[in-house]
Order: sequence, then C-alpha cells, then structure tokens
Amino acid sequence: MFKGSMVALITPMRADGSVDEKAFQELVQWQIAEGTEGLIPVGTTGESPTLSHEEHKRVVEMCVEAAAGRVPVIAGTGSNSTAEAIDFTRHAKKAGADACLVVTPYYNKPTQEGMYLHFKAIADAVDLPMVIYNIPPRSVIDMSVETMARLAKHPNIIGVKDATANLARPLHTRRACGEEFAQLSGEDHTAVSFLAAGGHGCISVTANVAPRLCAEMHKAWRLGRVDEAIEIQDRLVPLHDALFSETSPGPVKYAASLLAKSTDLCRLPLAPCGEATRARVREAMVSAGLLN
Repeated sequence: MFKGSMVALITPMRADGSVDEKAFQELVQWQIAEGTEGLIPVGTTGESPTLSHEEHKRVVEMCVEAAAGRVPVIAGTGSNSTAEAIDFTRHAKKAGADACLVVTPYYNKPTQEGMYLHFKAIADAVDLPMVIYNIPPRSVIDMSVETMARLAKHPNIIGVKDATANLARPLHTRRACGEEFAQLSGEDHTAVSFLAAGGHGCISVTANVAPRLCAEMHKAWRLGRVDEAIEIQDRLVPLHDALFSETSPGPVKYAASLLAKSTDLCRLPLAPCGEATRARVREAMVSAGLLN
C-alpha cells in the first residue's frame, strides 16, 4: 500500500518554456534523499494540461529512470477522454511506473455511471494499479463514495487521492472500500487530520519545497509521536497558505526557484505570480526555516 509523504512533482521549465530534463531529474534525486516516499509526475501540479503528449510521456520516463526503484512512481495518466487516458496508462506501464493516478474527467461532467464506466475501462485495458484522483474544485464533479466502492472491487483500482478537503469522506470511504484501500490526501492543510480519519498518506504540493519536513511529519505520526507531527504541521501552515494563495503550481514554482530547483515559469494560461504572492511565499519559506 502507498503511504506517507508523497510529492505531486512540479515540471521545471527553462526560460524558453521547454521542459528542463536535468532539473527535473535532480529534483527527483533530492526528493528521495530528503525522505519523500513516493513520486507523482505529470499531475495537476506538473502542468499536465499544457504539456504535449510527447512531453508528458517523457516526464514519466525520466521520473522512473531517476527513481530507479527506490520509491514508488505513480504516474499521472488521467484525461477527460477515456481513450487518451488508456494510452497514457499503457505508456506508464511500459515505462515502468508502479501505478497510475487518474483524475475524474473534467469539463465533460459525466454522471456517476459515466465515471464508473470511464475508470473501469482504463482498469480493464491496462494491468496497472490505479489511484483515483477525486478533485471537485478542478474537475467540477465529485465521485460519490458509492461509486468509489463499486470501483474498489476491481483488482487494479487500489486507492484514492482525495482532494475534497472533506474530513468525513475518509471515514465513509474506509467503511465502503475497506481498510486496505489506500487513502491519500490531496490537500496539504488536512494531511494530519486525514491520517487521523484513517488515511494513509498525502500527495503533497508543499513537499516540492519542504520534503524533509513533510516526511518527518508523516514519520512522527506513524511512530505515535502525535505532538511532534502537529508541531511540524503548525510550522508548515503558513507555507501551505502561501502556496495556494494563487492558482497552483504558480506559487510553488516560485518557491522552487528560490531554492534554485526550477525557474518560476508556468505555461500559459497561468500567469506569473503577483508581487504580493511572491512576498508571501518568500516570507513563509523563511518562517519555515527553508530560506535564510
């Protein structure tokens, strides 16, 4: 089962807008060295909507290559086109990913039955463990616990990235899908609360720039050092606030640029962060002890 501190990787880009392959693989190496327990390339944070299909697949390949089996790679393979999602998922399996992360179809607004058929079709087509990515603020639809329970019966569907920020949800998902169904928070602010509600880990944006702190927080929780986990959580809250003060991944890419891990460039239609956001991110990085 996937657990602990996992990172929704940014995709570093050069000043000309091309993917910086060297910076990406160096970021992966740093994440593993700092204690990150799982890598998620080309999700929302990795700007999958504005990468070409060739770039998307190349980023997955680079992540698998750099990880070299030391931690799991859960490749983003979702799409609002079922056929496209199957293609991305087949590629992820061929590239050597340990699992795939498949987002609920955005823009189309499928019914619960449509979502069930979409995820079942992908799971039937590719023998690769799948984590459902439920993020209503981005996709406009919310997969119900009942639909997820139907999908959890499929041997290839093994968990959820839950970005609903609804802390009652993991309680009901655990009852409906079973204790072995991996529940991963997709919302940094709720990581510890999600663990207390029966979750297993977090796929984090903040871990891009604070991987050691995020990893230590999860380790403390697993060892029963609740006060320590909460202390780290409190230290990270201003950083979480700053990194979501504008549309992600703009702020986290700016934060990564302060650590010389990437430029702050996001592809259009995401605009550069405003000066107020930049100041807030820098202040939060200093407060968390990540910058002098």
